[in-house]
Amino acid sequence: MKSCLIQILLLSLLHLTRHSPVMSQTSNPDSQGEWHQLHSSIGITAMHMQLLHDNKVVIFDRTDFGRSNISLPHHRCRNDTNDRALIIDCTAHSILYDVTDSSFRPLMIQTDIWCSSGSVIPNGTFIQTGGFNDGDRVMRMYTSCSNDDCDWTEFPNYLTQRRWYASNQILPDGRIIIVGGRRVFTYEFYPSVSTTFWLNLLRDTRDRYSENNLYPFLHLLPDGNLFIFANTRSILLDYTRNVVIREFPEIPDRVPRNYPSTGSSALLPLDENIGSPIKAEILICGGAPNGSFLQAARGNYQLAASSCGRIVVNDQNPSWEMETMPTARVMSDMLILPTGDIIIINGAQSGTAGYNNAFDPITSPFIYRPNQSQDRRFCVMSPSRTPRMYHSSAILIPDGRILVGGSNPQFNYQFVDVPFPTDLSLEAFSPSYLSDENTKIRPTILSLVTILQYGNSPFKVRFQVAEFASANQVSVRILAPSFSTHSYAMNQRMVVLRIISVEFDSSDTFALSVIGPSTAEIAPPGYYLLFVVHACIPSTGQWVKIG
Repeated sequence: MKSCLIQILLLSLLHLTRHSPVMSQTSNPDSQGEWHQLHSSIGITAMHMQLLHDNKVVIFDRTDFGRSNISLPHHRCRNDTNDRALIIDCTAHSILYDVTDSSFRPLMIQTDIWCSSGSVIPNGTFIQTGGFNDGDRVMRMYTSCSNDDCDWTEFPNYLTQRRWYASNQILPDGRIIIVGGRRVFTYEFYPSVSTTFWLNLLRDTRDRYSENNLYPFLHLLPDGNLFIFANTRSILLDYTRNVVIREFPEIPDRVPRNYPSTGSSALLPLDENIGSPIKAEILICGGAPNGSFLQAARGNYQLAASSCGRIVVNDQNPSWEMETMPTARVMSDMLILPTGDIIIINGAQSGTAGYNNAFDPITSPFIYRPNQSQDRRFCVMSPSRTPRMYHSSAILIPDGRILVGGSNPQFNYQFVDVPFPTDLSLEAFSPSYLSDENTKIRPTILSLVTILQYGNSPFKVRFQVAEFASANQVSVRILAPSFSTHSYAMNQRMVVLRIISVEFDSSDTFALSVIGPSTAEIAPPGYYLLFVVHACIPSTGQWVKIG
């Protein structure tokens, strides 16, 4: 931990000089992670990303800025009289990236998908909702196929209201709730019932000039109710009755956390081994002080927030516990790692979201360890050479790396003569648990049941490890991949499953008897990555389906 504290002190000293991104390489990449560029260009900037259960990643950008840098196949072209930049466009604004071999191919998107939302339903189909202009009421589907020629299907006017900067959450019954949007104070569902439901929180938290309540943070709790955070306030919603059950205390520093102030949020891992009811704890980090958006428009970039807040929302009297990151941070992505730690990656130290509204990129990820004491939670990782600012994104992929792309603070694609050009590259960050020094204690899953049931039905997981530590250093975790955009990882959740026995098979092989998730409220039906974690080192994730 001493090395973590030294890193934080050094990073703080480096950040005393404004407008100078942290780009230097560290001397010990194994302990602080490593960066690898996968492609110098994928043809589009990765504004939105979703991992699917066939290890493909759907990536997409806007459609209304003109041509991208990748052509549609077979001489196809978009013909869109509503497009604000180019009516006939023969370039792609979405791609499909293959994690297995790092290849990619263009996909055809017709309507504008800018600043939209998404979820994967239980059968593995990616449901994408909303966007801008002619795409703001569109629902789109992408379903994987074996012949590798599958593509987007679009359903115009499917949504009851325009959903631009809305948020999605998969529900225990497999439906999706779609909440908010620009100057929209309602929620609705997929499949559609052609009805919207009013939500006072969204109206009441809209700042007059900068909003700060877009892309509200949604987290499904173990009791089936929905935690919603917008600006500085949060509620517990019973969406089945359209009733607000309770309002939580305002976050103490009153720093706005939603777009364009753009902090990030995660539901910390739900542990089936500890207590009943299961503790549901929300973490929110970063953001920008009130007035930052208007100041940035004048070229005055206010220092972002360095605070994080944690709240146990199912406590009898929940309250916020505040703490401080190593540096200020805005527009960062927050992802749950297989270990249950949180990575905070991408973003800037000053300004807000929006075109050219931020400065001082911060390229060093932070690892946040929620189960440590407050003074031991943060570690600073190796910096990337690439600033990832507005319109960047990040997701976890099965081998434990973080796939990182995007960054385009410009209204169009602009590669020269601007402080932060459009970035079309794709890279991966490997946390320290992937370093070679951990090879002997890294577990390898040999076999498991791929369809899990709710309740008390145990299933077997066999794994191999060269140097076994002890049974109490083994855990099994399932992780729902996120739809990531604008610093918010929608639908992301981890459940630590209950292990009832660890059996010795041979000198290096072990069999776990594991209980599946107890309810759909804890783990909604669908595809998850299952990890065995041994001595704090995770296996590669294996896909399982629940329900």
